[in-house]
Amino acid sequence: METIEEQQSKCEMSITTLPSRICLVGNVGQDADTLQAAESFGLPIVTSETGLDIIGESDWRTFYVLDDFEGASFEAIHKQKECILGPPALKYAAEMKQTLGQNSRPIYNYAMRGVVTCFTGIRKKDELTKLVNLIHSMGGCIKKDLNTKTTHLICNHSGGEKYQYAKTFRLTVVRPAWVYAAWSDRNSLEFDATQEVFTKTHRLKAFEGQKICFFGFPAEEHQHMVDVLLENGGVCAELEDPECSHVVVDEHTTVTKPEPKNNHTHILKSDWFWYTIQNGYANEMDYLFGDYLDSITNTPNTDRRDSLPISFNKRKRKRFSQRIQLEGTPLGTSGKRRSSVSDAGLLSVSNSFFDCTTSPDKLEAADKLLHAEPEASDVSTPAKKSMRFNHFMDFFTTESNYVGILDTILNLFKNKLEELAETNDPLLNKSEIKTIFGNFLPIHEVHQSMLEHLRKLHANWREDCLIGDIIIQHRDELIKAYPPYVNFFEQMKEQLQYCDREYPRFHAFLKINQTKPECGRQGLQDLMIRPVQRLPSISLLLNDILKHTNNSNADHGRLEEALKAIKQVTLHINEDKRRTESRMAIFDIFNDIDGCPAHLVSSNRSFISKCEVNELSDSLSGRGDSLVLYLFSDSIELCKRRSRGFNTAKSPSTAKTHKHLKLISLNTIRLVIDISDSPRAFGLLQRGDKEKLYTFTISDEETDKSVYVKKLCNQIAAHTCRTDADKLLICRTSQELEVDISDVNVSTLSKAFKLAAKTRLKVGRAFSFNKTPNKLKRAVSTMMTSPFGSTNSLTPASQLAQMRLASCTNINEVDDEDCASMRSSSPSTQSEMLVVPPLSVQPTRKNKAVVGRI
Repeated sequence: METIEEQQSKCEMSITTLPSRICLVGNVGQDADTLQAAESFGLPIVTSETGLDIIGESDWRTFYVLDDFEGASFEAIHKQKECILGPPALKYAAEMKQTLGQNSRPIYNYAMRGVVTCFTGIRKKDELTKLVNLIHSMGGCIKKDLNTKTTHLICNHSGGEKYQYAKTFRLTVVRPAWVYAAWSDRNSLEFDATQEVFTKTHRLKAFEGQKICFFGFPAEEHQHMVDVLLENGGVCAELEDPECSHVVVDEHTTVTKPEPKNNHTHILKSDWFWYTIQNGYANEMDYLFGDYLDSITNTPNTDRRDSLPISFNKRKRKRFSQRIQLEGTPLGTSGKRRSSVSDAGLLSVSNSFFDCTTSPDKLEAADKLLHAEPEASDVSTPAKKSMRFNHFMDFFTTESNYVGILDTILNLFKNKLEELAETNDPLLNKSEIKTIFGNFLPIHEVHQSMLEHLRKLHANWREDCLIGDIIIQHRDELIKAYPPYVNFFEQMKEQLQYCDREYPRFHAFLKINQTKPECGRQGLQDLMIRPVQRLPSISLLLNDILKHTNNSNADHGRLEEALKAIKQVTLHINEDKRRTESRMAIFDIFNDIDGCPAHLVSSNRSFISKCEVNELSDSLSGRGDSLVLYLFSDSIELCKRRSRGFNTAKSPSTAKTHKHLKLISLNTIRLVIDISDSPRAFGLLQRGDKEKLYTFTISDEETDKSVYVKKLCNQIAAHTCRTDADKLLICRTSQELEVDISDVNVSTLSKAFKLAAKTRLKVGRAFSFNKTPNKLKRAVSTMMTSPFGSTNSLTPASQLAQMRLASCTNINEVDDEDCASMRSSSPSTQSEMLVVPPLSVQPTRKNKAVVGRI
């Protein structure tokens, strides 16, 4: 008797021996692309309106091609277990040069080729059946349980064992809408349901299907968590809501367990919420608030202040202060009022208890240090500690706490982010991590070394020990470490804020760490500002030690030198900041000037000042033009301010606000000239084959001329290594220089006339007279010709005078003799007469002998 397997094998062999053909059903037979794809297989092709007329022909192995996988025809053919294909599937097989094969399931396309899905949480049988059929029709596969081959989990809400497995192994979790959206694009050959751009819009959000209540949080934090919840698909609920699935509690302010109406509601710590945001899922059993309260009750001796509710913390601080007073530590040994730093004792430089409660292991280390007995050889240590020792303990304790903060930044943030950056699921990329932590390690290393030296001093304390030597020995390392960090702190803060704002998972990472005891409920930005505050704190601490150190003590001079070293580090920070800002200013200037020489950007050049002027001469751009003088350490950049009309006419990529005119080296400036009969005019005399005089008037009201010209002279003298800066400045009148300063106030009118003249020329070029008909030439020529003749060579004042003359409507305003002479003269003579401006506004030309007289 034959087995079932043998019968199936014979059936398949009989099928493969039958001749094959392709049947195009309905409108498919009229599609040219589908017909061409079918012909590429070299098989007989038949067409049919429904396909039912050939369904009973057993002599052929028929591949039915349908464009509709619903209706009576499809159901009848599918019931006979015939091979059914969609037009996209046929075209794909033809393009890939594949055989049609034998598939018992209908295949419309291969949009889900290679996809292995699993379902959870879908209770309606009809919906589940439809989803299964659609996935099969797109070439996908479905499994009942999750395994190593599963690629997608389809569900309506987060939570459950399958969801946890999918998130643990980084499977794609999507809504059922993903299947429906893929089916709607079924006719597109290029469509792939696994594309990230398509899948991203259908991914299941972290709290989708969950109703969550927030309990015990401050108003601002509560609102922030509600906003985050809504962004991640959740719904905010009240404690009395019977459908509330989770209650998230602020464990730092809540001492009793809330009682929701639903007994199945999870009551959790806030960490659960942020871990879910970061990782997509967090097991509720690991964050139960009841277990947290039990752990506090069972461990009353813990010193983790920031892991306790406020009421617990108050009792702990009281017991802690009593223990400190009984043990005779520096906080309670003196009745004399101490400085603000000394009063801090175990406080950090920001005057909070944060540094006292970094972690239990650090507290144990501090207790060991405080209770450490002196060695037998240390016979000179008095039983009652001196004020010098108390202030040393302030320095030692705050340094220990400060290094603890640096350790927290390194281990809790930097190292973990770098580890995640090496995986396929980073929170930040390497460039962003470098921007935030790039200048951090040198500071951590130098203070670790300083702390080791302080520990040795504490273990072998003597009144004549050299505390100042620690700073002096680390002076060079401090100078190298601090300037880059402090001066780029603002850029680091901006990058941190940007990442916190733009990356929700990184935001959750920061929130998770903020609740940990070693962070003291302070964020990363609060921790990163500590190095900026540390140097001033060290200076105050050393001053306190110095005040209680005798002049005969060898450490007195060392402490003074240490204070000078700290001041030197501060000066280096300020100087480095000045250089950095100067270089950034040069980059901004270079990017703002069109045609600026590339060699303007140099590490050896620094920016000094900026001065806005109007040109009095015609040597650079034109009389009355608005210019800007950028003074650098070795040169002057002269550029012209462009009008708004120019910037709006250009595209944004080329709309620079200034145009380069000239870069003058300070070596070539012979003299700076103060034009004495003008409160704002000055000049520069440049040496060369022919000496050139450039004259300007300062338009910036905030710039004082006398201060500015002296600054110019001092910078020229500094660059040329001269000590006689005063000899570079001379005073001359405008008459001696033959410089006209009378038209300074009409610069706005000058701009209007020049803009009009340029517009006229552009219009002329645009009409291209060589290709314009004669009648249009004459018409445009008539429109463009000024009634006063040529105005190219006129000053603004001359043009203004002409406009006033032309605007006279009363003939009596002109003298009779002038009218008679004008009538008797020829038209050319009239034109000449009109273009002669008054003497007071005529342009003046410098005599070549003027420069020689200077």
